[in-house]
Amino acid sequence: MAPFSKPDPGSRRTPSPSGEFVAPAGPVRLRGTAGDRRAEDRGTGDRRASTATHTPARPAEQVPAVAAPELKGSRSGPARDELKICGLAAVRARFARDPASIQRLFFDLERSRQVGVMSKVLAQAKKIYRCVEPAELEKIAGSLHHGGIVAVVTPAPLRVPSAENLKSWARGGESLLVLDRIGNAHNLGAIARTAAFLGVPRLVIPDDAAAARPNDAAHRVAEGGFEHLEVWRVPGLAAFVRELVAAGYDVVGAATRGGKLGGGSGGKPAAGAPVVRAKPIALVLGNEEQGLAPDVTAHCTRLVTIPGSGKVESLNVSVAAGVLLWELLGRRA
Repeated sequence: MAPFSKPDPGSRRTPSPSGEFVAPAGPVRLRGTAGDRRAEDRGTGDRRASTATHTPARPAEQVPAVAAPELKGSRSGPARDELKICGLAAVRARFARDPASIQRLFFDLERSRQVGVMSKVLAQAKKIYRCVEPAELEKIAGSLHHGGIVAVVTPAPLRVPSAENLKSWARGGESLLVLDRIGNAHNLGAIARTAAFLGVPRLVIPDDAAAARPNDAAHRVAEGGFEHLEVWRVPGLAAFVRELVAAGYDVVGAATRGGKLGGGSGGKPAAGAPVVRAKPIALVLGNEEQGLAPDVTAHCTRLVTIPGSGKVESLNVSVAAGVLLWELLGRRA
Protein backbone atom coordinates (compact mmCIF):
# COMPACT_ATOMS: atom_id res chain seq x y z
CA MET A 1 0.00 0.00 0.00
CA ALA A 2 1.34 3.35 -0.95
CA PRO A 3 2.20 5.53 1.99
CA PHE A 4 0.02 8.54 2.62
CA SER A 5 1.51 11.85 3.54
CA LYS A 6 -0.22 14.50 5.58
CA PRO A 7 -1.16 17.60 3.65
CA ASP A 8 0.75 20.75 4.37
CA PRO A 9 -1.09 22.58 7.20
CA GLY A 10 -0.48 25.86 5.42
CA SER A 11 -2.47 24.60 2.41
CA ARG A 12 -5.65 24.12 4.39
CA ARG A 13 -8.33 26.73 4.42
CA THR A 14 -8.59 28.31 7.80
CA PRO A 15 -11.58 30.15 9.22
CA SER A 16 -11.33 33.87 9.65
CA PRO A 17 -12.44 35.60 12.87
CA SER A 18 -15.79 36.37 11.15
CA GLY A 19 -16.42 32.64 10.52
CA GLU A 20 -15.82 32.80 6.75
CA PHE A 21 -13.12 30.60 5.16
CA VAL A 22 -10.18 32.38 3.55
CA ALA A 23 -8.15 30.81 0.72
CA PRO A 24 -4.42 30.22 1.51
CA ALA A 25 -1.83 32.65 0.19
CA GLY A 26 -0.05 31.94 -3.11
CA PRO A 27 -1.05 31.44 -6.75
CA VAL A 28 -4.46 29.91 -7.32
CA ARG A 29 -4.69 27.01 -9.77
CA LEU A 30 -8.01 26.18 -11.36
CA ARG A 31 -8.89 22.52 -11.49
CA GLY A 32 -8.74 20.96 -14.97
CA THR A 33 -6.24 23.49 -16.41
CA ALA A 34 -2.60 23.06 -17.46
CA GLY A 35 -1.50 24.27 -14.05
CA ASP A 36 -3.00 21.16 -12.50
CA ARG A 37 -1.32 18.63 -14.78
CA ARG A 38 1.85 16.77 -14.08
CA ALA A 39 5.07 18.32 -15.32
CA GLU A 40 5.86 15.34 -17.58
CA ASP A 41 2.61 15.85 -19.53
CA ARG A 42 3.38 19.44 -20.37
CA GLY A 43 5.65 18.60 -23.33
CA THR A 44 3.03 16.44 -25.00
CA GLY A 45 0.44 19.09 -24.50
CA ASP A 46 2.70 21.74 -26.00
CA ARG A 47 3.37 19.61 -29.13
CA ARG A 48 -0.36 19.03 -29.65
CA ALA A 49 -1.01 22.71 -29.26
CA SER A 50 1.63 23.60 -31.92
CA THR A 51 -0.09 21.46 -34.60
CA ALA A 52 -3.64 22.51 -33.74
CA THR A 53 -5.39 25.31 -35.53
CA HIS A 54 -6.05 28.18 -33.20
CA THR A 55 -9.68 29.26 -33.14
CA PRO A 56 -10.25 32.80 -31.97
CA ALA A 57 -12.39 33.06 -28.87
CA ARG A 58 -15.93 34.30 -29.39
CA PRO A 59 -16.69 37.52 -27.64
CA ALA A 60 -19.06 37.22 -24.74
CA GLU A 61 -22.64 38.12 -25.52
CA GLN A 62 -23.81 41.38 -24.09
CA VAL A 63 -26.82 40.79 -21.87
CA PRO A 64 -28.97 43.88 -21.60
CA ALA A 65 -29.25 45.19 -18.07
CA VAL A 66 -32.67 44.82 -16.48
CA ALA A 67 -33.70 47.44 -13.99
CA ALA A 68 -34.70 46.16 -10.57
CA PRO A 69 -38.41 46.45 -9.88
CA GLU A 70 -39.37 49.43 -7.79
CA LEU A 71 -40.36 48.47 -4.28
CA LYS A 72 -43.49 49.93 -2.85
CA GLY A 73 -43.10 51.49 0.54
CA SER A 74 -41.95 54.62 2.29
CA ARG A 75 -39.25 55.91 4.57
CA SER A 76 -40.41 53.23 6.98
CA GLY A 77 -39.14 50.55 4.59
CA PRO A 78 -40.31 48.52 1.60
CA ALA A 79 -43.44 46.42 1.63
CA ARG A 80 -42.74 42.87 2.84
CA ASP A 81 -44.59 39.62 3.33
CA GLU A 82 -43.46 39.20 6.93
CA LEU A 83 -43.46 41.39 10.00
CA LYS A 84 -41.26 41.09 13.08
CA ILE A 85 -42.94 41.92 16.37
CA CYS A 86 -40.59 42.45 19.31
CA GLY A 87 -41.22 42.63 23.04
CA LEU A 88 -43.24 40.39 25.32
CA ALA A 89 -46.24 42.74 25.58
CA ALA A 90 -46.53 43.10 21.80
CA VAL A 91 -46.07 39.39 21.12
CA ARG A 92 -48.63 38.43 23.76
CA ALA A 93 -51.11 40.92 22.31
CA ARG A 94 -50.67 39.44 18.83
CA PHE A 95 -51.01 35.89 20.18
CA ALA A 96 -54.22 36.80 22.00
CA ARG A 97 -55.75 38.43 18.92
CA ASP A 98 -54.49 36.27 16.06
CA PRO A 99 -52.32 33.30 17.07
CA ALA A 100 -52.50 31.75 13.58
CA SER A 101 -50.62 34.72 12.12
CA ILE A 102 -47.47 33.83 14.10
CA GLN A 103 -45.20 31.80 11.80
CA ARG A 104 -42.02 31.59 13.89
CA LEU A 105 -41.10 32.49 17.46
CA PHE A 106 -37.62 33.17 18.84
CA PHE A 107 -36.74 34.02 22.42
CA ASP A 108 -33.83 34.08 24.85
CA LEU A 109 -33.40 31.93 27.94
CA GLU A 110 -35.02 34.44 30.27
CA ARG A 111 -38.18 34.70 28.14
CA SER A 112 -38.37 30.93 27.62
CA ARG A 113 -40.01 30.62 31.03
CA GLN A 114 -42.84 32.95 29.92
CA VAL A 115 -43.80 31.53 26.53
CA GLY A 116 -44.87 28.00 27.41
CA VAL A 117 -48.43 28.33 26.13
CA MET A 118 -47.34 30.00 22.90
CA SER A 119 -44.70 27.35 22.29
CA LYS A 120 -47.23 24.58 22.82
CA VAL A 121 -49.66 26.11 20.31
CA LEU A 122 -46.89 26.56 17.75
CA ALA A 123 -45.74 22.96 18.29
CA GLN A 124 -49.27 21.70 17.64
CA ALA A 125 -49.33 23.73 14.42
CA LYS A 126 -45.87 22.36 13.47
CA LYS A 127 -44.36 25.84 13.43
CA ILE A 128 -40.89 26.88 14.52
CA TYR A 129 -40.21 28.09 18.05
CA ARG A 130 -36.70 28.26 19.41
CA CYS A 131 -34.59 29.53 22.29
CA VAL A 132 -31.56 31.31 20.83
CA GLU A 133 -28.56 33.26 22.01
CA PRO A 134 -28.90 37.06 22.40
CA ALA A 135 -26.60 37.71 19.43
CA GLU A 136 -28.75 35.60 17.13
CA LEU A 137 -31.92 37.19 18.48
CA GLU A 138 -30.51 40.61 17.64
CA LYS A 139 -29.88 39.50 14.06
CA ILE A 140 -33.39 38.12 13.72
CA ALA A 141 -34.97 41.27 15.13
CA GLY A 142 -32.69 43.64 13.25
CA SER A 143 -32.46 45.69 16.43
CA LEU A 144 -30.95 45.68 19.89
CA HIS A 145 -34.37 46.57 21.30
CA HIS A 146 -36.06 43.21 20.95
CA GLY A 147 -37.03 42.67 24.58
CA GLY A 148 -35.85 39.07 24.53
CA ILE A 149 -38.51 37.79 22.11
CA VAL A 150 -39.34 38.11 18.40
CA ALA A 151 -42.42 36.80 16.61
CA VAL A 152 -42.32 36.61 12.82
CA VAL A 153 -45.91 37.09 11.69
CA THR A 154 -47.99 37.47 8.56
CA PRO A 155 -49.20 41.10 8.40
CA ALA A 156 -52.82 41.85 7.70
CA PRO A 157 -53.54 43.83 4.51
CA LEU A 158 -54.59 47.46 4.90
CA ARG A 159 -58.20 47.86 3.82
CA VAL A 160 -59.82 50.83 2.08
CA PRO A 161 -63.00 52.09 3.79
CA SER A 162 -66.21 52.51 1.82
CA ALA A 163 -68.81 55.25 2.21
CA GLU A 164 -70.99 52.73 4.03
CA ASN A 165 -68.17 52.04 6.50
CA LEU A 166 -67.95 55.73 7.34
CA LYS A 167 -71.70 56.04 7.87
CA SER A 168 -71.72 52.96 10.08
CA TRP A 169 -68.85 54.29 12.21
CA ALA A 170 -70.52 57.68 12.53
CA ARG A 171 -73.85 56.15 13.57
CA GLY A 172 -72.05 54.21 16.27
CA GLY A 173 -70.36 57.39 17.53
CA GLU A 174 -66.94 55.84 17.00
CA SER A 175 -63.97 58.22 16.98
CA LEU A 176 -61.31 58.12 14.32
CA LEU A 177 -57.65 59.12 14.09
CA VAL A 178 -56.40 60.27 10.68
CA LEU A 179 -52.70 60.77 9.93
CA ASP A 180 -51.65 63.09 7.12
CA ARG A 181 -48.27 61.72 5.92
CA ILE A 182 -46.70 60.96 9.30
CA GLY A 183 -43.30 59.89 7.99
CA ASN A 184 -41.47 58.52 11.03
CA ALA A 185 -42.29 54.92 11.94
CA HIS A 186 -41.45 55.57 15.61
CA ASN A 187 -43.98 58.41 15.70
CA LEU A 188 -46.56 56.15 14.08
CA GLY A 189 -45.96 53.49 16.72
CA ALA A 190 -46.17 55.99 19.59
CA ILE A 191 -49.43 57.40 18.20
CA ALA A 192 -50.88 53.90 17.85
CA ARG A 193 -49.98 53.13 21.47
CA THR A 194 -51.70 56.31 22.70
CA ALA A 195 -54.76 55.72 20.53
CA ALA A 196 -55.16 52.18 21.83
CA PHE A 197 -54.71 53.38 25.43
CA LEU A 198 -57.52 55.93 25.01
CA GLY A 199 -59.82 53.50 23.19
CA VAL A 200 -59.68 54.86 19.65
CA PRO A 201 -60.78 51.93 17.48
CA ARG A 202 -59.41 52.98 14.07
CA LEU A 203 -56.43 54.63 12.46
CA VAL A 204 -56.38 55.88 8.87
CA ILE A 205 -53.24 56.58 6.85
CA PRO A 206 -52.92 57.81 3.24
CA ASP A 207 -51.65 55.66 0.42
CA ASP A 208 -48.72 58.02 0.01
CA ALA A 209 -44.99 57.33 -0.38
CA ALA A 210 -44.22 59.85 2.38
CA ALA A 211 -46.42 58.07 4.92
CA ALA A 212 -44.95 55.53 7.33
CA ARG A 213 -46.47 52.07 7.42
CA PRO A 214 -46.98 49.81 10.44
CA ASN A 215 -43.60 48.11 10.02
CA ASP A 216 -41.27 46.38 12.50
CA ALA A 217 -40.12 49.63 14.12
CA ALA A 218 -43.67 50.98 14.47
CA HIS A 219 -44.86 47.77 16.12
CA ARG A 220 -41.88 47.76 18.47
CA VAL A 221 -42.70 51.28 19.71
CA ALA A 222 -46.45 50.63 19.86
CA GLU A 223 -45.98 47.91 22.52
CA GLY A 224 -48.99 45.95 21.25
CA GLY A 225 -51.10 49.00 20.42
CA PHE A 226 -51.65 47.93 16.82
CA GLU A 227 -53.36 44.76 18.03
CA HIS A 228 -56.20 46.91 19.37
CA LEU A 229 -56.51 49.16 16.32
CA GLU A 230 -57.91 48.70 12.85
CA VAL A 231 -55.51 50.34 10.38
CA TRP A 232 -57.11 51.55 7.14
CA ARG A 233 -55.64 53.31 4.11
CA VAL A 234 -57.16 55.81 1.70
CA PRO A 235 -55.94 56.87 -1.77
CA GLY A 236 -56.67 60.58 -1.26
CA LEU A 237 -56.83 62.20 2.16
CA ALA A 238 -58.57 65.45 1.17
CA ALA A 239 -61.43 63.56 -0.49
CA PHE A 240 -61.62 61.22 2.50
CA VAL A 241 -61.94 64.14 4.94
CA ARG A 242 -64.76 65.54 2.82
CA GLU A 243 -66.51 62.15 2.99
CA LEU A 244 -66.09 62.09 6.77
CA VAL A 245 -67.90 65.41 7.08
CA ALA A 246 -70.70 64.14 4.84
CA ALA A 247 -70.99 61.00 6.99
CA GLY A 248 -71.56 63.12 10.11
CA TYR A 249 -68.11 63.48 11.64
CA ASP A 250 -66.71 66.56 13.34
CA VAL A 251 -63.33 66.60 11.59
CA VAL A 252 -60.79 68.38 13.80
CA GLY A 253 -57.45 69.33 12.26
CA ALA A 254 -54.38 69.90 14.43
CA ALA A 255 -52.62 73.16 13.53
CA THR A 256 -49.50 74.76 15.02
CA ARG A 257 -51.26 78.13 15.06
CA GLY A 258 -54.63 79.69 14.37
CA GLY A 259 -56.82 77.04 15.96
CA LYS A 260 -58.65 76.91 19.27
CA LEU A 261 -58.58 74.12 21.82
CA GLY A 262 -62.16 73.62 23.02
CA GLY A 263 -65.52 74.49 21.60
CA GLY A 264 -67.03 72.61 18.70
CA SER A 265 -69.00 69.51 19.53
CA GLY A 266 -66.52 68.22 22.11
CA GLY A 267 -66.77 68.40 25.87
CA LYS A 268 -69.81 68.11 28.18
CA PRO A 269 -72.89 70.34 27.82
CA ALA A 270 -73.37 73.19 30.27
CA ALA A 271 -75.84 72.78 33.14
CA GLY A 272 -79.42 73.37 31.98
CA ALA A 273 -78.55 73.23 28.29
CA PRO A 274 -80.57 70.89 26.07
CA VAL A 275 -78.91 67.56 25.51
CA VAL A 276 -77.68 67.30 21.95
CA ARG A 277 -76.03 64.17 20.69
CA ALA A 278 -72.44 65.14 19.96
CA LYS A 279 -70.96 64.27 16.62
CA PRO A 280 -68.19 61.68 16.61
CA ILE A 281 -64.73 63.20 16.27
CA ALA A 282 -62.14 62.47 13.64
CA LEU A 283 -58.81 64.00 14.66
CA VAL A 284 -56.39 64.75 11.80
CA LEU A 285 -52.67 65.08 12.56
CA GLY A 286 -50.23 66.48 10.01
CA ASN A 287 -46.74 65.65 8.80
CA GLU A 288 -43.86 66.25 11.24
CA GLU A 289 -42.31 69.02 9.14
CA GLN A 290 -45.07 70.38 6.91
CA GLY A 291 -48.14 69.92 9.06
CA LEU A 292 -51.53 69.44 7.41
CA ALA A 293 -51.71 69.70 3.64
CA PRO A 294 -53.67 72.81 2.55
CA ASP A 295 -56.39 70.80 0.80
CA VAL A 296 -56.85 68.65 3.91
CA THR A 297 -57.06 71.74 6.14
CA ALA A 298 -59.68 73.27 3.86
CA HIS A 299 -62.08 70.36 4.43
CA CYS A 300 -61.76 70.14 8.24
CA THR A 301 -64.76 71.42 10.17
CA ARG A 302 -62.47 73.19 12.64
CA LEU A 303 -58.84 73.54 13.70
CA VAL A 304 -57.32 73.17 17.14
CA THR A 305 -53.98 74.47 18.45
CA ILE A 306 -52.33 73.45 21.72
CA PRO A 307 -51.34 76.64 23.57
CA GLY A 308 -47.72 76.78 24.70
CA SER A 309 -45.07 79.12 26.00
CA GLY A 310 -43.92 80.12 22.52
CA LYS A 311 -40.32 79.13 23.26
CA VAL A 312 -40.59 76.26 20.78
CA GLU A 313 -42.95 76.16 17.85
CA SER A 314 -44.72 72.89 18.50
CA LEU A 315 -44.75 69.50 20.19
CA ASN A 316 -43.63 66.24 18.68
CA VAL A 317 -46.60 64.88 16.75
CA SER A 318 -46.89 61.79 18.96
CA VAL A 319 -47.01 63.98 22.07
CA ALA A 320 -49.55 66.29 20.44
CA ALA A 321 -51.65 63.23 19.63
CA GLY A 322 -51.80 62.29 23.31
CA VAL A 323 -52.78 65.80 24.43
CA LEU A 324 -55.45 66.25 21.77
CA LEU A 325 -56.94 62.78 22.06
CA TRP A 326 -57.34 63.25 25.79
CA GLU A 327 -58.77 66.76 25.41
CA LEU A 328 -61.20 65.83 22.65
CA LEU A 329 -62.10 62.24 23.59
CA GLY A 330 -60.89 61.42 27.10
CA ARG A 331 -62.95 64.17 28.72
CA ARG A 332 -66.12 62.75 27.17
CA ALA A 333 -65.74 59.51 29.09
